[in-house]
Amino acid sequence: MAARKLFAAMLGGLALAGCDPLPKPLYTEVTPPAAFRTEQGGTRIDNEGYQLDAQGYRVNKSGQRIGMVDVQAKTAGDKSNAVAGYWISSVGENAPGSVASPSEGGSPGSIMNSTLPTPYTMPQQAPISPTPGNVAPPPGYR
Repeated sequence: MAARKLFAAMLGGLALAGCDPLPKPLYTEVTPPAAFRTEQGGTRIDNEGYQLDAQGYRVNKSGQRIGMVDVQAKTAGDKSNAVAGYWISSVGENAPGSVASPSEGGSPGSIMNSTLPTPYTMPQQAPISPTPGNVAPPPGYR
């Protein structure tokens, strides 16, 4: 009897060893379509209908790139630094520059220094009347 149980356990273990318990990812079975199509003449068009240049950027009818931002020109002369004043261990000193201030007025910390109401300074809300506990239910309500 013990030999049969041992044989059954070994057969079960052998059967489980052949199973792959993890599902196979879908991307191994299906390849996604390309993000662009090539028309006759070699013009590449993306999925939203914009023409693409040789580097893959969207271009308008005159061949100018759409949505390009020249970061160096846009940030020229900007002295702000997101980590200004924090210790940079790889350099061994504090980060230079200043933290950017809001462009719509105010100054850093102006919200903290304002006179916004706190829960203790808010007026107490008057109780709602009639309260649901002392009103009869509508007709037809059981």
